[in-house]
Amino acid sequence: MTTTTAVAHPNIAFIKYWGNRDDVLRLPANGSISMNLDGLETRTSAEFDPQLGEDEFTLQGVVQIGTAAERVSDHLNLLRNMAGVAWKARIVSENNFPIGAGIASSASAFAALTVAAAAALGLELAERALSILARRGSGSASRSVPEGFVEWFVASRDEDSFAFSIAPPSHWPLIDLIAIVNAGPKKVSSAEGNVLARTSPLQAARVADAPRRLNLCRRAILEKNFTALAEIVEEDTRLMHAVMMTSQPSLTYWEPETLELMRIIPEWRAGGLPTAYTIDAGPNVHCLSLEESAQEVERRLREFPAVSQILRARPGLGAKIVPG
Repeated sequence: MTTTTAVAHPNIAFIKYWGNRDDVLRLPANGSISMNLDGLETRTSAEFDPQLGEDEFTLQGVVQIGTAAERVSDHLNLLRNMAGVAWKARIVSENNFPIGAGIASSASAFAALTVAAAAALGLELAERALSILARRGSGSASRSVPEGFVEWFVASRDEDSFAFSIAPPSHWPLIDLIAIVNAGPKKVSSAEGNVLARTSPLQAARVADAPRRLNLCRRAILEKNFTALAEIVEEDTRLMHAVMMTSQPSLTYWEPETLELMRIIPEWRAGGLPTAYTIDAGPNVHCLSLEESAQEVERRLREFPAVSQILRARPGLGAKIVPG
């Protein structure tokens, strides 16, 4: 059969997904809002072969076995069941950014895998259906299917929890400068951390307050109000990491350099430089900036010896089929 290739971008959550109401379906405990990251991408090819004895998964040129391969096969089973076939697949995936370091590599990975595999099986699925399927592989992958600025619905049923675009990439040319302080894979994955969230005594309060934060964030994006966006994304980051630190067992993803950037970035903003931090499940710091302030923010970040690399991204498109 023919090989189909898809590209998807990771996303940075402004209002975070952390914790599930259903771990199997990956139904989130609260809604979330994010921005796709143009320039960072996962490129995944899928080929189904009736003669193949088992799925083959190659990541960054290395054949995968164990948990990573099993997770891909489990996801492919969802699509095979929809198509009514049992064919095994060859999956080849490449990332141009660090994997497992808190830059949403699983989001772009499962969005690209879903879109490529669905097309390879001849499934003609709308964006909503693709977002629902991607969510089953990795919750935040649901947000990498639509374009630009994206909101993911909280829901109690599988068919109602999907993501959709609230504004296209051209709506607001924000810049995300990702300060890499540790490019290595984290010891506890986001998938594991999401299961632990309910053990924190702070999670219920965080979830109950989510509608307020979602409304403030959505309004800030639609009105292009950077000050309002900065305040709510930093608050939401602190809330999520407070839940992590008070779960059982406790999770601490921050490095000392993470904390130093969290301290100084609001000081830069108070001094008139439009920038804000947000941090996913990892030590690396996303510095959101207006286009006109990004160059100065990047210059200041490069003065930190612990910042080994700075990745730069604008609002990105959704997952799509591309030439192989």
